[in-house]
Amino acid sequence: MNCGDYAYIWQAPDWPHWRYDLAALVEPLAQVSRAQGLLLGRLADVGLGLRDQASLATWTDDVLNTSKIEGEHLDVASVRSSIARRLGVDIGSLAPVDRHVEGVVEMVLDATANSAAPLSAQRLFGWHAALFPTGYSGLSQISIGSWRDDANGPMQVVSGPIGRQTIHFEAPPAQRLPEEMARFLAWINTPTPTESSLVRAGLGHLWFVTLHPFDDGNGRIARAIGDLLLARADGSPQRFYSLSAQIQRERKAYYEMLERTQKGSLEVTDWLQWFLHMLAQALRLAHHTLDAVLHKAQFWQRLSGLSLNPRQIKVLNRLLDGFEGKLTSRKWAALGKCSTDTALRDITELVALGVLHRSDAGGRSSSYGLAFTQAQ
Repeated sequence: MNCGDYAYIWQAPDWPHWRYDLAALVEPLAQVSRAQGLLLGRLADVGLGLRDQASLATWTDDVLNTSKIEGEHLDVASVRSSIARRLGVDIGSLAPVDRHVEGVVEMVLDATANSAAPLSAQRLFGWHAALFPTGYSGLSQISIGSWRDDANGPMQVVSGPIGRQTIHFEAPPAQRLPEEMARFLAWINTPTPTESSLVRAGLGHLWFVTLHPFDDGNGRIARAIGDLLLARADGSPQRFYSLSAQIQRERKAYYEMLERTQKGSLEVTDWLQWFLHMLAQALRLAHHTLDAVLHKAQFWQRLSGLSLNPRQIKVLNRLLDGFEGKLTSRKWAALGKCSTDTALRDITELVALGVLHRSDAGGRSSSYGLAFTQAQ
């Protein structure tokens, strides 16, 4: 037992009366406010089209990283295509999208774009069903559209080999969930004027993780709830920064902080300080996303007088969006869905036009990159 007569915060006699030192949060809150102001100031100077592109890039980052935190890697092109289609943003040809990608996208967009709508049990059940469209998590069938029932034992977060597992956290028993979730949702939907909206985002994230009401998907839904509360705080249905991307960068610290907080007391100042620090970092890094969007717009403006075929446009966009590894004629053929001979002709034309440059290596080792950057 870490705190008197209980092991986890939900067992505290005064659960869920969260406590925190507001004086200790003044500076972190001010840092977030300053970072928000700087980002919004830059966004005010760009056109609607570029704001849409920045929002598309941010949502793509968010979907990819909220899944990556759980060890799941989604296809970048599929995620981007799914979001672009929903936002009505033209990105050229769209990649095929599977039901799983669509489900994660639906949840993330609903949480933020419809943040003003009340959060209800039915809405959460919809998110959960979207995350698990087949009713399975891996090879295990799970309950969809209802809270967990603990039929296979208490909900525990564990690690390590079978027989020598470490229990990091145990959630409240299933029979408590209807009452616990009703209280949580009432809090979500009834903000108090005296409570910072940013603090509420941190508390909402922590509170949902503590309850762990579903068989699986609790982390992703907790982060979606945090994003919903942040969108309410921003007063905007668009997203220009990704907290999930920042948490993925600090994934180990994220899990350590959650475990320490779950085994502590209802005094959660440390958690809120960490959460606000992650938020400030996410806002600062959002400038890189905006830089990339502006770079891309300037790149195509510079090429506006050239006549390029659809394959060239598609592959150049992939390069601009952050292509990993070296671009070869074989990779071009795969991306452009053409023969290697056609790919080489596409590349040769772009090298002659000064759009691409060739690496020093010759023959089959040849690779290509963009010949100029934003600063040139």
